[in-house]
Amino acid sequence: MTVTAYTLAVVLNLFCLFLGYRFLFQPGSAATGYGVPARPDGDAGAYLSIKGVRDGTFGVVGLALLFFVGARAEAWFMLAVAIVPLSDTLIVLRHGGTKAVAFGIHFATAAVVLISAALLFVA
Repeated sequence: MTVTAYTLAVVLNLFCLFLGYRFLFQPGSAATGYGVPARPDGDAGAYLSIKGVRDGTFGVVGLALLFFVGARAEAWFMLAVAIVPLSDTLIVLRHGGTKAVAFGIHFATAAVVLISAALLFVA
């Protein structure tokens, strides 16, 4: 169970780093994948960069907690961070995105993050 808990946590944190990279260097396609398309050269450019930095920071903090503090700290972090994809679900729905993206990507991500937290609590 410990190997699964750590592996899932590392994968989720690396995925956050990937999302951060994508929003910083491929903002148009990243926004489309998020479920609410935005033009990086328009008014949304700064917000896409902010999301990139936010997601990348979550990945770095998560990895640092896991490797330097331990599974319990990472579990609490994952529990708190689950608020983000839950909020993203509502944002996509509120701004005209599809239910498939809102629930299939964002809500599902929140569920996986909560599963990761639970596994880390028992690891």
